[in-house]
Amino acid sequence: MRFDPPLMPCRFVRRYKRFFADVRLPSGDLLTVHCANTGAMTACHAPDAPAWISDSQNPKRKLRHTLEIVEVDGARVAVNTQRPNHLVREAIEAGRVPALAGYDAVRPEVRYGDGHRVDLLLTRGDARCFVEVKNVTLGVGDGVSRFPDAVTTRGAAHLRALADVARGGDRAVLFFCAGRDDTRVVEPAWAVDPAYGEALLAALAAGVEVMAWRCRIEPTRGLWLEAEVPVQPRPERAPTRRPG
Repeated sequence: MRFDPPLMPCRFVRRYKRFFADVRLPSGDLLTVHCANTGAMTACHAPDAPAWISDSQNPKRKLRHTLEIVEVDGARVAVNTQRPNHLVREAIEAGRVPALAGYDAVRPEVRYGDGHRVDLLLTRGDARCFVEVKNVTLGVGDGVSRFPDAVTTRGAAHLRALADVARGGDRAVLFFCAGRDDTRVVEPAWAVDPAYGEALLAALAAGVEVMAWRCRIEPTRGLWLEAEVPVQPRPERAPTRRPG
């Protein structure tokens, strides 16, 4: 996924009212931008950290610019949650995710089950693969990234829906898109939301596949899936440092 036009460098100041963030431009001017992230962004709040924003080039938008990347403790973190679904779809269609190769079509936002929408539906003849994408930004040190960064009843509901899909005979996949370029393993954030961790274990037992890929993040070029990383679903380690 290439950034077109290229991202603009700035300094992160603060995030507030959930969808607003203030950044400081190289000129010294303060700019309020859209923060397209519904999570807590724990471990992404680093005042005066290097950051990058995109320009919609739409003067009619209330907030023309969007926060895309924040650099924290030497790691670049892709914080725009509108990106992962497109990023994963692009990689699948290009054949860069071997475990999800061989399908003829990829459709986004398809309704299924009891009022759910799956992020991506892959089809080949009668074969169907339901893919739910989760954006991972919470880092706790030593390359460990965790999801979620806040309690998510919706995320647990997605897992239960995927479990129903797997029990019904279709393929179901939970895809962690690790938007931290220092990620070496992805885990459930048991200390943040133990119910989500339990739902993940139940989904695995029902036949849901779980995979994770680390992103490569280059503000002057783009964002893409770089390498698959392992998923550790059970609570076998404690955080090496407090997020923040």
